[in-house]
Parts: sequence; structure tokens; C-alpha cells
Amino acid sequence: MNFGRIRINKCGFVILGLLFVGALYYLWNGGSSSNGYAFSKNPNEINLRKLLIGSIQAAQHGGFEVVAVSKSRDLHEQSKGKTQEGANNPVTDADYRSNCVMKNGLLRIFPKLRIISEEDDQQERCAEVQLFDLDPTVLHETATVPDERINIEDVAVWIDPLDATQEFTERLHEYVTTMVCVTVKGVPTIGIIHNPFTMKTTWAWRGRAVSETLMNVKHEPDVKHPTIIVSRSHAGAVKEQAKQVFGENAQVITAGGAGFKVLQVIRNNATAYLHTTHIKKWDICAGDAILGAIGGKMSDLRNGNIEYVDSQPLNPNGLLATALASTHEAYMQRILESKLAAHLTHN
Repeated sequence: MNFGRIRINKCGFVILGLLFVGALYYLWNGGSSSNGYAFSKNPNEINLRKLLIGSIQAAQHGGFEVVAVSKSRDLHEQSKGKTQEGANNPVTDADYRSNCVMKNGLLRIFPKLRIISEEDDQQERCAEVQLFDLDPTVLHETATVPDERINIEDVAVWIDPLDATQEFTERLHEYVTTMVCVTVKGVPTIGIIHNPFTMKTTWAWRGRAVSETLMNVKHEPDVKHPTIIVSRSHAGAVKEQAKQVFGENAQVITAGGAGFKVLQVIRNNATAYLHTTHIKKWDICAGDAILGAIGGKMSDLRNGNIEYVDSQPLNPNGLLATALASTHEAYMQRILESKLAAHLTHN
């Protein structure tokens, strides 16, 4: 059988060669690879745009685990002891499963990443969770997010796999969030707060980009009508303190979850979030980053910046958080001038 002479099309070879070179260039310059280092020129650098994408996905996939556990009959609730206010400090399967997917998912993509998480001691529970690959579509179409590479030694990630666990056990799901915060040299730089039950994700990269949920929110510098949001777990004491500091006309509302309370400040449902006792930094880092990105401020009650150091996960001096720096300044002046200032900052 004679098939004739096979002719080689030189033009076709040239086109194929150009396509191959283009593909290599795309991958080398950080295309859609699921590995944060696979095509990096410097393995000691990390791409913050990729880390933002991965952090959003981590919060969302952690949320999937939280919702899945919420549908089970038994949350396998345990107690980690009492909080400073004497309230129960519970932990559930949802905390552990969410932590597994969030932490291990990020480490699979960014193996050298330093991660601080609330449930770090439970890695043996992680066999069943499904991890994720980078998906740039989690960024909305109008977001202009630059590629920015920095030394990975300057980066740490703080994870709260389930904020408002007590409310989760009470089926008060509106308070529940999963949170990720990226710090650069100790400064909260990228923050993600995700509500698993509404599927709403709020994120910000300080000085670079924000989520759609933050684009059209405006804040007015009204300090004459304070609406202070405080924790449910010690509402009685802090309500009285807030009234003494901000006046009898101040409205004080209670809620669960630090992430939820920051979102209420952002959404103009409260003018400030006040916490008068110690609080863990993985509870507040994401909110700190987001507020800083939109012109707000979070500080401790001595008006000091909260330092995010790996070896110091506890913030002992309470916090004041507002969506405008000017509001923070006015409210902080009231706190520092009040008779309760010493009590609030040493409680």
C-alpha cells in the first residue's frame, strides 16, 4: 500500500514552536499553576496576588466544612475551658475540619508559608478533607490585583477556622465566619472574612484592592450618636462601661464573633466595635487588615497598634475598631479621658 510521500510543513513547525515557548513563558511568570513556587525564579519569594487568591479559597473551603458539619446530628462539641469572662469555650468537628482544609490547602500550594492557627494541634484529624487548587476566578472582574513578590520570611498567615464557635453550637449561624489574615513584617496586610451560611466574602489588600462588597460603602464621620457593638459573652459589664464612656445616649448592641462585629462596623450598623478584655489575634487580624484598607482603624485600648508576632497570639489590652480613622481618634480620646480608662486597659 502506497501512502505517498509525507510532506513536512515548516510553517506549522514554527507555529507549534512559538506556542510552546509562549506556554513556558506563561507558566514561568506565574500563570494558573496550583503551586506557589513551581515556576518562581526565587523560591524564597512569595507572590502576594496568588496568596490572596489562595487565602480567599481557604476561607471559603473552610466554610464548606463548617456548613457540612452543621448539617450533622452531632457536632462533637468539647470544651477548651472557660474564657476570661467565665463563658464556655467550645470546640467542634467543624473547627477541626475547617482548620485542616484551610491550613493544609495553603501549605500544599505554598510549602514554606508560616501559618498560625487556633487549632494547630489537631492535624491527625485531616485525612478526610478535600484540599483545593488556585482559582483566580474568586477575584471579581473589576478587581485590579497586581502581581507582587516579596520575601517569604516577611510573611505570616493567621487563620481562624471558625469564629463564633459558641454561636455555631447554638445554631446562630449569622455570627459565624472563617477568617484568614496575611501579615507582612507584622502588619496586617490582607484580610478575608467569609460567612459560610450566606456565602458572602469580604476581603481587602491594603493599598492594592478590595472586594466588591467594600466598593460602594460610604462612612460618615458622625461621633455624636455612638452605636457600639460588643460581645455577647460579657455584655453586661461592657454595656455599662460603654454607657459611662460614650454617654447614656449611646446605643449598645451585642453580637457573637469578632469577624461579624467588624463587618457590622463596615456596613454602618455600628460606629465602633469595643472589646474590653483580652482577645486572640487570629480573631481580629483579618478585621484589622480590612479596616486599615478602607481608611478605618483598629487599636488596643491604650491606642497602640496591635502587633502580630507569632510567639504572642494574645492581645491583652482590648480593642477599639472603627471604619473611619477620625471616628477612632474621637472615641479613643473619650476612653483615655474617662475614669474607666485604667480599668479598661488593664482588665
